[in-house]
Amino acid sequence: MMLIEETAIADAALPVDQFKAHLRLGTGFAEDNVQDEVLKSFLRAAIAAIEARTGKVLIERSFSWSLTNWRAPAGEVLPVAPVKTIDMVTVADAAGTTGPAAPDSYRLEQDSQRPRLRPVKSTLPGIATGGSVKIAFTAGMSPDWGGLPADLGQAVLLLAAHYYEYRDETALGAGCMPFGVTSLIQRYRIVRFGAGVTQ
Repeated sequence: MMLIEETAIADAALPVDQFKAHLRLGTGFAEDNVQDEVLKSFLRAAIAAIEARTGKVLIERSFSWSLTNWRAPAGEVLPVAPVKTIDMVTVADAAGTTGPAAPDSYRLEQDSQRPRLRPVKSTLPGIATGGSVKIAFTAGMSPDWGGLPADLGQAVLLLAAHYYEYRDETALGAGCMPFGVTSLIQRYRIVRFGAGVTQ
């Protein structure tokens, strides 16, 4: 299985001015924009970390997910949420010859935690031995920053500020995330039951 982010978050979608205000950086100077690229990198890092921790895509963009077999032919759970559209399902045989699956053979079952690719009939399109399938889809909570829930937006700013303030620190533990951030994102995390089984 391989998930690829096909389109990146556009610079215009990043809340650079809000982040500057959050950091209380000075404004009105000739070199106001000198740190913009650094600030964007910390915002991108914070968004990526929160998306990884919650399994939720914050800003809408395109992804592709490749599989060598269906884990459940009656409905494949997609790796992130929320999924807005299934753009294409492409099946490849063992020789690498590809072709699109008929759009009327599958559908998206939207879900805020576990969206699924469902068959219209009994099973999803067949995958030959040695073959693969690639699902192209669009996912994200909002097309732009302004549409994000306020708590997630605040979590991104808090985490980006943490990265900014401790950018020279090398002693932080793996997976270190400030308590304020973890408490803000807690309700968006996928609940897991048992030995690593997601319900």
